[in-house]
Order: sequence, then structure tokens, then C-alpha cells
Amino acid sequence: MIGSGATAVTLVPEMAKKAAHVTMLQRSPTYIVSRPAEDKVALGLRKILPEKAAYGLTRWKNTLLQMLFFRLAKKRPEKVKERIVGMAQEELGADFDVETHFTPSYNPWDQRLCLVPDGDLFKSIKDGEASVVTDNIDTFTESGIKLASGQTLDADIVVSATGLQLEFMGGADLFVDGQPIEPSSLHGYRGIMFNNVPNLIVTFGYTNASWTLKADLIAKFVSRLIRHMDRTGAVEVRPIADQHPGDAPWLDFSSGYVTRALHRLPKQGKEAPWRLNQNYVQDIFEIGRARLHDGILRYRKPGDAAFDTPPETASQPLAAE
Repeated sequence: MIGSGATAVTLVPEMAKKAAHVTMLQRSPTYIVSRPAEDKVALGLRKILPEKAAYGLTRWKNTLLQMLFFRLAKKRPEKVKERIVGMAQEELGADFDVETHFTPSYNPWDQRLCLVPDGDLFKSIKDGEASVVTDNIDTFTESGIKLASGQTLDADIVVSATGLQLEFMGGADLFVDGQPIEPSSLHGYRGIMFNNVPNLIVTFGYTNASWTLKADLIAKFVSRLIRHMDRTGAVEVRPIADQHPGDAPWLDFSSGYVTRALHRLPKQGKEAPWRLNQNYVQDIFEIGRARLHDGILRYRKPGDAAFDTPPETASQPLAAE
């Protein structure tokens, strides 16, 4: 198994149940944390509270703990790194070389962490069903893989779990009134819509928390927006920036699949509402309670003149102030 991200750490312990042995080959380590597969607090709350109330409390408990952990990781990265690596050492035993195989060179949450339910990956390694090799690939051979160190890994099957190729809107071509729009020229409005592009909604979740938290907020915002347009008879809405919002990267994340795609992704601004937050509580106010007449969202009804501001393109960027 080539890779050490979410795909690899999910597949390795499952394949190890039937394979004679599974080797996880990684170029560099990933932070891997064991968490219980079942939430005991949630199970306890369900016994004493109605299901909806128990679900709501569990959701907030997990969300706030995740936010606290993220904040701590950014404020005291060395302490958090020491703790995560220490937990891996506890899972694997004192003799296992966690410094080589489970100690990344970057700080926690510079890239996403991997969670393994009930430590299943660690158990597979400790039981000898799986192993980890940290090295670079030199070449494939008839019998497996030759590494940069000269070591050879014999393999019956090689599975590639080496990352994603991010595509904006799944790689769809974007046109407004027949004019092609380059995604990298766009600026996101609340991380949902794009400057001067009509009636386009994109759902993009959090990199540091559950994706569905942001998806829920966006769905509720869009529902409010559509109801408002139905009531007022508007057929088109688009956010329009009166000033250049700024050119910050869409994501502040060092994962390879993100950095490889940044040149193809939209930009975010430096201030609300053009900033893409990675904070659920903040977004409850900035998205969940966003005004639909904020001076930026512009509406058009049938018979109204079309907007005369051309959409952003690579050849027609917004003029900087």
C-alpha cells in the first residue's frame, strides 16, 4: 500500500485481516490518532434523553472538542505533536521506531490528521499483520518495488493510495453569457458564491472539522436565499465586490494535494465576507445569520437591465484600489 493518508490507514487494517501481510510504504509520516469507534457519551445520552436532544448535545460536544484541539495545536504545536506521537508509542510499544514512522516533519493541523477507529491500524502492526516502511521509491521491479535505500519490497499486489487531484466543480467548464470564466480568477463570497457569477452555489466544507458542518450551514443559507428570491420575484443573484477583495489562497494548508491545485482554485479575500473561515461557530453568525441585503448581493428581476459589470476572468481581473 503506497501512501499513509486516510485511504491507506483505512485499507491497511482491513486488508490485513485476509492478506498474509500488508506493508504500508510512505514517503513521510502522517499524524495518526486512535479514537473509539463508538462514542460512549453519545450512547449514555441516548439512554436518558430524547434522540434529537442527545444528537444535538453530542454534535456540539464533538464540534467544540475539535475546535479546542485545533486551537491548541496552533497555539502549542510542539506539545500537541509530543502528545500525538506519544500516543502512537503507547499503542505500538516502547520498542517501535515511532520517530521514523509516525513523527511528521510538519506541525499538527498543517495537514489533516488521520483517525483510526479503536486503533485498528496500530493493532495490525503490533500483531505482525502489517508493517510500515518509510522510504522513497526508486523503481518498480518484476517482483515489487525497489526503494531509494536499496531495499526491495516483494509484493503480489501494489495498491496506490497517494492522494487526490482536486478539481473545482469537478472540472466543469464555467461560462457566463458565453464568456469562459477561469476559476482561479474568482473570489469567493462567504465560501459559497463567487464574485459577479450569477446563481452559482458551491458547497465547500472545513479542512479542520467535519465537512457536513459547513454543508449544513450552506444548505440553510441557500434555502433562505431561494425563498427570498421567490418572494421578491428575483431570477438572478450575484455577489459583486466594489473593491478588490485581496488575493489570499483558497486554502491555507500544506498537504500536497492542496498545494498542487492552488493555482486552479478560486481566491479568498482578506476580510469578511470574502474570507473563507475554518471556524464553525464563527460561520454560524457569518453564514447562518447573514443578511440577504448586505450591499454585496445584487438581485435582478425579469425586465431589469442586465448587470453591466463583466465577470472576473484571467484577462479581466478586478481593478485593485
